[in-house]
Amino acid sequence: MGKVAVAVIVSLWVISLSILVNHIVPEPYMDEIFHIPQAQQYCIGNFRSWDPMITTPPGLYYLSLVHVASLFPGMSIVQAASSFSEVCTTAILRSVNGVLAVLCSILVYEIITLLRPTLSEGKATICAVVLALYPLHWFFTFLYYTDVASLTAVLAMYLACLKKSYWLSAVLGALAVVIRQTNIVWMLFVACTGVINITLVRPRDNVEVNDTNTAIRKSNRSTSNDDVTSGSNLRQRKFSNSLGTDKHSMPSASLVSTNHSSGLLDEVKVIFLALWHMKWELLVSFSPFLMVFVAFLAFIRWNGSVVLGAKEAHTVSPHFAQIMYFGLVSALAVAPLHCSKGQVVDLFRSFWKRRPISFFQVFVAVIAGVFSVHFFSLVHPYLIADNRHYPFYLWRKVINAHWSMKYLLVPLYVYSWFSIFSTLGKVQRKIWVLAFFLATAAVLVPAPLIEFRYYTIPFYFIILHSHINDYQSWLLMGLLYLAINVFTMMIFLFRPFHWDHEPGIQRFIW
Repeated sequence: MGKVAVAVIVSLWVISLSILVNHIVPEPYMDEIFHIPQAQQYCIGNFRSWDPMITTPPGLYYLSLVHVASLFPGMSIVQAASSFSEVCTTAILRSVNGVLAVLCSILVYEIITLLRPTLSEGKATICAVVLALYPLHWFFTFLYYTDVASLTAVLAMYLACLKKSYWLSAVLGALAVVIRQTNIVWMLFVACTGVINITLVRPRDNVEVNDTNTAIRKSNRSTSNDDVTSGSNLRQRKFSNSLGTDKHSMPSASLVSTNHSSGLLDEVKVIFLALWHMKWELLVSFSPFLMVFVAFLAFIRWNGSVVLGAKEAHTVSPHFAQIMYFGLVSALAVAPLHCSKGQVVDLFRSFWKRRPISFFQVFVAVIAGVFSVHFFSLVHPYLIADNRHYPFYLWRKVINAHWSMKYLLVPLYVYSWFSIFSTLGKVQRKIWVLAFFLATAAVLVPAPLIEFRYYTIPFYFIILHSHINDYQSWLLMGLLYLAINVFTMMIFLFRPFHWDHEPGIQRFIW
């Protein structure tokens, strides 16, 4: 088992389905009609060419050049291609995401084993394989979109940060931003988690640790803080990097227990005390993130916008309903947990135990939800004009089926978010949960178009930190994802249709 098994399993379906997709859909489709010709321009060395309809930076195209360069010698030997540009076919360019999907599954496995060191190798393998089947990630493995590359770069950045390789993490963060500019938010979030893990050095009461780790932790409380466990449940290790413990011993005030019962304000207080005590060391360690952020701000000033092309169709808009949609979609994607009777009962008991504060929180959340869907529920022209996407039908048949429907869905949105917060709060600090929510809102709220692909990265952060323990839930999730994937791929491949106003074959897609 382990990451080799994960790579082999994922490779089996990537290779077989890639062959099928390229056989039935050999020509560029949907957004590929922009991305593939642009990558092919790069393959012939024309780096000044740019399609004004492309909104994202050229990171995927540079990765494609590396991929093509690795294949060219072998293809040249077998006389499959006589020039570098001939290798840049639709199938080869799509295979970039196939390779990245395998790498992504390995990264997921590594992150799981770091966050949950006591989890067995077999369980970690199952978790990684199931997450590789997540429909919005799985489907675009077989097309030339930026989604798989974006997720892979963000997870690689996060893994490097968990391992305290902050400079490498920042470099990978720069790569993530060059692939998709909204990843600047996730880079800042990852940097924040790194600071949280350093400053809140005391482990949570409910961290999964074995007897050895427990003994070390108890020893640390009475002697020194040379070995610490991070807030994200990392394995015990010494700070051998730039944040060595000898010269970064925390003041006594910052060693106040920030356990499961501590409040958000307590955690903020501890973080600020630690930030002041370790300001120069933290500045050195996290300065690469700051440099990337400053470079990004300079890019926005030069470009005049976050997006590169089609600026008029991708203006920043206050789409607060988007965060509601994401909560419900993410909860449904983990339905065996969030939609179970046990979760509903646990949430009710938690609310009842903390009444009346919890009831007031629910009331405020419902009011905020109604306010969001009433005043900030945007209808992008692309949403109602393109019937090739599933959100088109969800909008027409569900959300906009009746004027009252968007309000009737608010309790589901609120429940979804409370369930997500409850699940994350069992294993993460409150400041981490708040940082995650703010990062998710910063990515999704400005997006005027309902596009489920935008939900992939925040969903992975949720599921990686939810710590679902039972095999049954993972098995049900795997079966759910598999059923959705079979349905969407069958519809995509074998149910094409035609538009009267436009030539060519049309296909349903996420």
